[in-house]
Amino acid sequence: MIANMSKPGLNLLSRLREEHMRAPFPPHMRRREIEGEDMVLLDAEIAGCASSSLPGSLDESVNEILLGCLAAVEKVLPLIDDEGGAIEYYERLREMAALVAEIGNANAR
Repeated sequence: MIANMSKPGLNLLSRLREEHMRAPFPPHMRRREIEGEDMVLLDAEIAGCASSSLPGSLDESVNEILLGCLAAVEKVLPLIDDEGGAIEYYERLREMAALVAEIGNANAR
């Protein structure tokens, strides 16, 4: 269990991650860049950081990757069209990234 993270926060992160793993990737986002961000890579990096955070705390390098991804998803989200549920897909990624960043910040204290 992650130190300094509330049980409701961990439960929410776990639920979001499970939902995300079941959700199909929006097909029109494959091989697509928005504002210089590769949308498949952004998905993979945030999902990977979320998975890494569940069994224990994040190391500094993963936390740095996550913070960059959080900034990237915030930048591109307003530019995503909703074809194939892409907005919901990337909003869930943003929420996961924010929760994982919260975990990293709590552990840094």
